[in-house]
Amino acid sequence: MIPDRIIEQGTLQARDGRAAVEVRLPWYRALPASCISGAKLTIDGVEAPADSLRWQMNGVESTFADMKGDTDQWWFPTDSAVLSGELSVDGGGEHEVRVDLELYIPYIIIADDQVLHIEEHDTKNMEVVA
Repeated sequence: MIPDRIIEQGTLQARDGRAAVEVRLPWYRALPASCISGAKLTIDGVEAPADSLRWQMNGVESTFADMKGDTDQWWFPTDSAVLSGELSVDGGGEHEVRVDLELYIPYIIIADDQVLHIEEHDTKNMEVVA
């Protein structure tokens, strides 16, 4: 719904073979962690391996498998989460950062027992933050 605001400009970090960027919820209402079904992090056309991805929200770092049944942690539209993955990124110059998010919207029923599933994407150019 609000894909052009997913990536927070100027938040790209890189160290020790990992890259991270802050992301915002592309929806107008809060969602529990269990509704964040997946993400991809791509920098300069190179995608972080899926098994290396980590999601940090409310000070808690998790894998997407960990979040599958987590209804205690909530992502609010005013809060940033951090998506990170194993990617080597040099500190010089601008980098193309792409984030793909997959979310379930639990209160919008689209079929007998299915809820709305959305996929949103955002791409921004930015330098690594020192």
